[in-house]
Amino acid sequence: MKEFLHNTWKHRAHVIMSLPAVLILFFFSYVPMAGLVLAFKNFDYKAGLWKSPWYGLENFKFLVASKATFINLTKNTLFYYVLFTAIGTVLEIILAIAIDQLVFKKLGKVMQSIMIIPVFISFTAVQFIVYAYLSSDTGMVNNLFGLSTRWYMEAKYWPAILTIVKIWNGVGYGSVLYMSVLAGIDTQLYEAAEIDGAGFFAKFFKITLPLLRPILVYVIITSLIGGLQLFDVPQILTNGTGDPMRSTMTLIMYLNKHLFSKNYGMAG
Repeated sequence: MKEFLHNTWKHRAHVIMSLPAVLILFFFSYVPMAGLVLAFKNFDYKAGLWKSPWYGLENFKFLVASKATFINLTKNTLFYYVLFTAIGTVLEIILAIAIDQLVFKKLGKVMQSIMIIPVFISFTAVQFIVYAYLSSDTGMVNNLFGLSTRWYMEAKYWPAILTIVKIWNGVGYGSVLYMSVLAGIDTQLYEAAEIDGAGFFAKFFKITLPLLRPILVYVIITSLIGGLQLFDVPQILTNGTGDPMRSTMTLIMYLNKHLFSKNYGMAG
């Protein structure tokens, strides 16, 4: 303890500089975790969080007891996570390599800026854009191709619809992460490989992919967290219904419905 205090005082300038970040992390990441107790309580507004009666594991039992619903929600959540991650990761790497290989580097910088734009577009606005394309009466897709498809009534189309929207929104930002790694790869590695007769795919699998592995692992782990919390895209595009036929309902959407039905323990 004495050594710890001595080192802290010795590096006090670094401690002071890191203090704002530590406080933000503490108050916004760790303090809210106290709300986890809500899942074990029968929440009562009048009594408040801490004085509400304990409910044990009843909220969890209710979720698991509705076996068909629970399995369907879990299946949807995992399915969309795997779909978004697999397709998104492949497209991000392809896009990053394509831009990195551009001869005109200024054009590459312009394309990076353009690809980031969808990240800043609210999904509320995206909802209206999707509806303008897929409306059964006035939608551009039906009118352009002479179709009469009721996109919002057919469950089989929604994995593709959600994937397109999610990829459009996130693939640009993801590719920029990979491009930052590609920019740091020593070009002499590729030159030496070319001298040895390595082609494009040999250089990709022997040089590029191994060097991309750290950021690839990071992206997959963070996308796992985001995938299990999948909410915004299906929630907004389906107005929170999870339709058609609950094919887009995820676990977080289901818990959110209980929140607005004032079943706070279940939502917690």
